[in-house]
Amino acid sequence: MTKSCNNKLQFNSRSLASIALGMSVVAAPAMADEATKPVEHIEVKGQQDGYNINRVQSSKFTESLSDTAKSVTVIGSDLIKDMGALTFSDTLRATPGITLGSGEGGNPYGDRPFIRGYDAQSSTFVDGLRDVGSQSREVFNIEQVEVLKGPGSTYAGRGAVGGSINIVTKTPGMQDFNHLTLTAGTDDMKRATLDVNKVISDEAAVRLNLMSHDADMPGRNGVDGDRWGIAPSIALGLTTRTRAKLAYYHFESHDMPDYGIPYDQATGKPADVDKDSFYGLKDRDFRRNEVDSGLIKIEHDLTPNLLFTNTTVYGRSTNDYVVTNPDDSKGNVANGFVYRGVKSRYSVTDNLATQFDLSGSYQLAGITNRFATGIELSHEKTDADGYNVTTGVTLPSGSMSTSCSDAGMLEGYFCAPLVNPNPNDPWVGSIERRNTPTLTKTTTRSVYGFNTTEFNDAWLLSLGLRWDDYDTQSDSATASLSNSDDFLNYQLGLVYKPASNGSVYISWGTSSNPPGTSNGDGADRLSTSNDDLKPEDTDSLELGTKWDLMGERLSLTAAVFKINKDNARVSTEAGRGAPQENVGKQKVQGIELGISGKITDNWQAFGGYTYLDSELESNGINSQYDGNRFPNTAKQSLSLFTNYAITEAFKVGGGAYYMSKVYGNTANTLYVPSYWRFDAMASYEVNNWVTLRLNVQNLTDERYFDKAYAAHFATVAPGRFASLSADFSF
Repeated sequence: MTKSCNNKLQFNSRSLASIALGMSVVAAPAMADEATKPVEHIEVKGQQDGYNINRVQSSKFTESLSDTAKSVTVIGSDLIKDMGALTFSDTLRATPGITLGSGEGGNPYGDRPFIRGYDAQSSTFVDGLRDVGSQSREVFNIEQVEVLKGPGSTYAGRGAVGGSINIVTKTPGMQDFNHLTLTAGTDDMKRATLDVNKVISDEAAVRLNLMSHDADMPGRNGVDGDRWGIAPSIALGLTTRTRAKLAYYHFESHDMPDYGIPYDQATGKPADVDKDSFYGLKDRDFRRNEVDSGLIKIEHDLTPNLLFTNTTVYGRSTNDYVVTNPDDSKGNVANGFVYRGVKSRYSVTDNLATQFDLSGSYQLAGITNRFATGIELSHEKTDADGYNVTTGVTLPSGSMSTSCSDAGMLEGYFCAPLVNPNPNDPWVGSIERRNTPTLTKTTTRSVYGFNTTEFNDAWLLSLGLRWDDYDTQSDSATASLSNSDDFLNYQLGLVYKPASNGSVYISWGTSSNPPGTSNGDGADRLSTSNDDLKPEDTDSLELGTKWDLMGERLSLTAAVFKINKDNARVSTEAGRGAPQENVGKQKVQGIELGISGKITDNWQAFGGYTYLDSELESNGINSQYDGNRFPNTAKQSLSLFTNYAITEAFKVGGGAYYMSKVYGNTANTLYVPSYWRFDAMASYEVNNWVTLRLNVQNLTDERYFDKAYAAHFATVAPGRFASLSADFSF
């Protein structure tokens, strides 16, 4: 519900920057004073062994993952390299229960993961702070990807209905190394990355990551792209009580955007055409994605058991594109044609956030407690505009035609044949900025606390609380909208350890999803339909078990869960843009199995299986859809990547991935079929300085679709692709 904010603290980017700068100034003398003092750092409970990673970055997780009452998957850099993953979306293939959503329908083109049935585009974080701008992320500066599953607003704040994702970036360390990787592949693929770490004093180090990439899209005619990035960082005071990290990140990409293949309305599936059928226009379509961000992180050991941390980040992302929507309306596909509709965007998103965190341990009545508490302040701003593009033929009536049977549509290349379209068709239209932007601003103030009580070796009780004060405002030429609310979320977990290497847990968690969560740069935007609504509330009950075997080198997990949303936003009248109310009901229940780590000294594996039974229980005016499955949600998914060392120098591996049918719409009339995909990998360590690695993805050249849109199209996944990499260490 909406409430007045006249008496609230007026908080903006200038005040946030002042706070962060003040903390940095306060910490600087401490850094100088403590430069030579040896200290005992707080114990790090997690560990990494091959693909098995038993820790996450955030201090909000007071225990190792083995003793955490929540499903968490960590995808490390070794696995990312062995898989041959080159984008953030590629890395998510490693864990089941995640599907990818498409752009269009007002939703920006970019990364859009769905976790346990719910959109997590706006619940993606970098180094613990929300990364709200729409973009397509790279992997060259990623240390690990942490996937939190189940409602988690206690950890992540607003959103996080099905879960959230945290990307941990690379950081300098006290060991010199130089890693250069050169890769060449099919489809004119050329890639180079450089990762250099240099110790510059007894307590400081610098690190530099560079990337250049150029390639065509495997199996897609006329789709290509290039990108580059740079990520320098410096760490100070690494061996002292006060440590600081300063980092900068720049990424830029230019590519031919590709929405995919139109649906055949008669079958509900994508049209039966070759997977290389591309309906875009190379003379018209483009996409430019640019990201800049800076980070300052300061840590200070107040005592051997008490750590203060401040992290501040400023980021700007630009998403600029004109893309062809392969429109299936007006009977075009049934008549053998595709209308080349246009979607466009020019958006710039700025994000400034700071987090102050105090974590450590204490004794209470002889019982050990570990805790983390803090505050988080953020200010986000999105300026979203688009383009006016010549898209069709004006009829004598003055209306704009989108039917390929009308005169002039084929001659002007506004339509393409369904079979064998030509992306090189000439186009001589115009593209002009609309200059009618929508400006959205979101300010959030948060306070959180977590505590784990270790009663004895067998029982642990964890409690987390978070309060968020949320304000968002959207202004355009036609409307000025706002929504303001505050919400409290909690996470409760009880862990029983029948053995030192195993645990059984039960947990209860909640999330709050207010209108406008995406800050004008995602699917959940503020509108006249929802600006006066209260947050959607979601809760989850999860029962699971985790076991560390083979000398804690192998982790096996299993969980059953149920997620309920009892006040979902649904339309109460027919028509687009109709009013909404918080009267809908949704639920997801399922099971998840996981494996990560070394089965033997030479054999390791990573993956799992997820079963999701989703249901739209009550859908408002669209009650005919009650009982249907969620869109963008596979009932069954499996991911498994394995690696076997035949000798110390020679390794072979491969991946198997399955996803069942995925619906694109709530009516469950449009869908992409189930698929299997298989990958292969082999690596050979020539000597201490050179390693060769061969990756083949989609071995069988399967035609499958990895994104299902609600109306017009489904996105084709890449075809078979092979690459050979040479890793140099010097």
